[in-house]
Amino acid sequence: MAQPVPTAAAPAQTVEAYVGEAMDNLTMGSIHWWVLGLVAAGYFCDVIDYTILGALIPDMVSSQFMTQAQGGLIGTATLLGLFLGALGQGEFTDRFGRKAVYQFNLLLFGLATIAGAWAPSYEWLVAFRFLAGLGLGAEQPLCFSYTAEYAPKRIRGRIIALMQFIGGAWPWPIGALFVFFFRDAIGWRGIWTVIGLLALVIFVLRFSLPESPRWLATHGQGQRALDLLQRMGVKTLPLSALSIDAASDTKSDPFGIIFRAYPGRVISGMICFIAFFGVALGLGNWLPSMIKQSHGFTVSTSLLYTAGINLAFPLASAFMMYALEQYGRKVTAVAAFILAGVAAVLVGVSSSTAMFISTLFVMTFFIQLAGNSSQIFIAEVFPTNARASGFGLAQSAGRIASAGIIPGILIVLNAYGVSAVFVAIAISLIIAAIAVTRVGPEARGMALDAVAPPTA
Repeated sequence: MAQPVPTAAAPAQTVEAYVGEAMDNLTMGSIHWWVLGLVAAGYFCDVIDYTILGALIPDMVSSQFMTQAQGGLIGTATLLGLFLGALGQGEFTDRFGRKAVYQFNLLLFGLATIAGAWAPSYEWLVAFRFLAGLGLGAEQPLCFSYTAEYAPKRIRGRIIALMQFIGGAWPWPIGALFVFFFRDAIGWRGIWTVIGLLALVIFVLRFSLPESPRWLATHGQGQRALDLLQRMGVKTLPLSALSIDAASDTKSDPFGIIFRAYPGRVISGMICFIAFFGVALGLGNWLPSMIKQSHGFTVSTSLLYTAGINLAFPLASAFMMYALEQYGRKVTAVAAFILAGVAAVLVGVSSSTAMFISTLFVMTFFIQLAGNSSQIFIAEVFPTNARASGFGLAQSAGRIASAGIIPGILIVLNAYGVSAVFVAIAISLIIAAIAVTRVGPEARGMALDAVAPPTA
């Protein structure tokens, strides 16, 4: 059935405004769901990769492939790659398009992950994990940018949250269970091989992804954008009936736009991501070891507890699909950061195993709710011709900070114990709650171009 024609159809309307309004007012169709599915599948590979590292480290150490301290360096090498990938992808995708970079990054990740799985030495594994990180670094900013640009404005928060629910939340419990059931059968090398092969399958499927119509309309390819709208069921105006301005074929440097027009938004986003990734990746790397150290469990028992705690991830994402549209991005993120900080203090003072595990579950729930609400919010507050750059720049700060936070957690853990780790976590989360209020205007129900219009 044909979709409604955008209301503002006057000849003076620019092509990018016309395309943006059409995308905002569409209902979800087959192309929307295909994009959502492929984006979520790639995101799944991204997240499951770094959720399993902490669970694989004990096996790599026990097999004498490396020491525990070297395990932290592997995580750091991955995060350095993530930093450079997240930083560089914005410049390329905002200039040359979403699809090409989206394809390449998953190919690089899949090949490097398989190569790392069969690395002959620790040094080779570090090198391949760095290359895999480069691929992963480009994946996440594009997931949020791509989904935001396709989602209708009235349910945009819910659709991005659904993408995160499928691709970003379930890898945590699934990854822990996958390692638990298959670590003895196929070993850490086999586990990474399976993940690399999954990425290559999705790489092949992604050849069918369409480009973002919003990106096409702001980069001199208005006719391609209109053709894609017609495929999505819109009866469009001819290109000759629309006007062209500087933002219809922007040549501006994306980073120049960010630093000139949105420095406050990107700095606030950096603070949010430093707290979110520092806590999420730090705990993902060391949580099995912390559970084992603080309560004397075996590695297998620690993995089971970790899998149970990680069920908080999909629960938080499911609630987020409701909360973002009901309460808004800011209220949801700020409240969740504060509650996560309170829960972190309770984890640190836990006197029993039951209290430790239950409060850790609660803290994980609110960290995921806060961090992913912030990610969705930050993906909405930059213009189309600098969206991936703004998001990637903010996220790269969280990645590079996490490269130091992961070994830092081990230092604090060994020097001061588990309680000190969670007190530090609580402080960082409260700071993030303040920062998210400065990210930008509340985006619930607003058109993307109203939050941040395309700029020449």
